[in-house]
Formats: sequence, structure tokens, C-alpha cells
Amino acid sequence: MARRDNNVRLVYSTGEGRVQQPERPSSQAPPRDGVIRVSRETKGRKGKGMTIITGVPLSGNDLKDLTKQLKQKCGTGGTVKGDVIEIQGNHRDKLIDELASRGWTVKRAGG
Repeated sequence: MARRDNNVRLVYSTGEGRVQQPERPSSQAPPRDGVIRVSRETKGRKGKGMTIITGVPLSGNDLKDLTKQLKQKCGTGGTVKGDVIEIQGNHRDKLIDELASRGWTVKRAGG
């Protein structure tokens, strides 16, 4: 008769198929309160700063078009990851002015 120990969990078994990893919540889940937040982040980028824009009420191609216009305004690169816009460098002031001129409520997040 096999004894079950509650402190042991199944890691791999050939008889029961694939073991699923638990889903982790996103660390950058943007708040949906109608406010666009512009912050600066260097984590995971070897000290290189990125301007992070969250809470933009656009999606799909509209979000990509806005990102392209913001990159051109700053004269730098960037990308869209999920609902978050990442612009290379510290361009918070320029981006806050640009987004506010488009009629959105914008806040400077972080230090």
C-alpha cells in the first residue's frame, strides 16, 4: 500500500501527461481608470532607461499608429508590448505634453 506525503508534489510523470505551470499575473497590468500614466523604467535593461506609457484607451492598429507617431516625435525607437507602449530613452515631459494635447488625462508616474 502506497503512502501519500502531503509535502511532495508531482513534478513529472510519464503516465499522466503534461504538467501545467500555474499562470502568473502580469506585473505591468495597466489600471483602467481613464488616466494615462507615463513613467521611466530601467529594470532589466542594463541601466538603459525606457519611457513606459500605460492606460492608453486604444488597441490594435490604433495603438501601433500612436506609438509610431510618438517615436517620431521623440526621434527614437520603441515598441508595443500588450497594452503598454515602450519608448527608448527618457522622454516623459515631451510625451506628457503630446498626449495631453490630444485631449487625454495624463499623469507622471514614479519619480
